[in-house]
Amino acid sequence: MKFLLLNFITLVFLACGNQTGDSNATKPEIANADPVEVKAQNGMKKAYFASGCFWCVEAIYESIEGVEESISGYAGGHTKNPTYESSNTGETGHAEAVEVIYDPEVVSFKTLVEVYFGSQDPTQVNGQGPDRGSQYRSIIFFQNAEQKKIIEEVKAEVAKNYDKPIAAEILPFQKFWEAEGYHQDYERNNPSNPYIQNVSIPRLNRFKAKFPDILKEDTH
Repeated sequence: MKFLLLNFITLVFLACGNQTGDSNATKPEIANADPVEVKAQNGMKKAYFASGCFWCVEAIYESIEGVEESISGYAGGHTKNPTYESSNTGETGHAEAVEVIYDPEVVSFKTLVEVYFGSQDPTQVNGQGPDRGSQYRSIIFFQNAEQKKIIEEVKAEVAKNYDKPIAAEILPFQKFWEAEGYHQDYERNNPSNPYIQNVSIPRLNRFKAKFPDILKEDTH
């Protein structure tokens, strides 16, 4: 009994946030909506991904050459102005997501998609690692038909390497809601946090080992 209790406490302690059930499926009006395309600014484009705790995903994308910044936030849901607390209830439909600001002359959208699938367990449903719940589900967002085609092609190639189905949803991008300030650059600003030490940094290092050729010089 003591062993089971210790495991439960450890799981909670090393989780990015609260854990919820699996009842929060994406609503049809979200899945079937027309995608919203975000215009490039000063040559920089934006892409959107959800893959578990946004602290982890933000750090992964910021280590890539050609990525100017990665911002933590929420996407894929049906409510306005989601917060960390509300998204953790499993009632908003939103998943923790990142906005990746990148230079398409340096790194392609296809590469960002390959990073997406290669930096997670693509078969885990409603979560990544110790983070469980619909707010941690995997979603990859497209802004136009070309992006959707790229995503589907990469997903099909990835699927060949797994016996289980690929869990990631492919959804039309609608809107990204930026997360609270304390979530931004969380891994960099909180290196001693137990979750960062035991979950986020190991995940980042596994990614770096798989994609050494696309890393920024100071992140090797």
